[in-house]
Amino acid sequence: MDTLEFETGKQNDWVVVKAKGRLDRLNAADVSVEWEKIQEESQKMVLELSKMDYLSSAGIRILLRLSKKAKAEGKEFALCCGEGFVKEVLEDSNMDMLVKVYDSLDELA
Repeated sequence: MDTLEFETGKQNDWVVVKAKGRLDRLNAADVSVEWEKIQEESQKMVLELSKMDYLSSAGIRILLRLSKKAKAEGKEFALCCGEGFVKEVLEDSNMDMLVKVYDSLDELA
């Protein structure tokens, strides 16, 4: 799979974006625009990453930008359920020091 697909839903008062596939330099610009639109309309946004296979440095930049924007606007932004390679990338980049990371959507309050 060379693309990233996603669908949105709600859980409690969070907008949940479930991502599936790859987030890399080839699709980062398009994904960033779409996720920023979702974030604009949401007070709380979480990216559910359990079906993501790949996350590049371009993807990390998107996550950092979304986090920074949320903080500046007094909103909440979080990540959830990273597995395998994606979880390793998040851990290696110390993303949990910059963004709230949940193990499960059930943890959302």
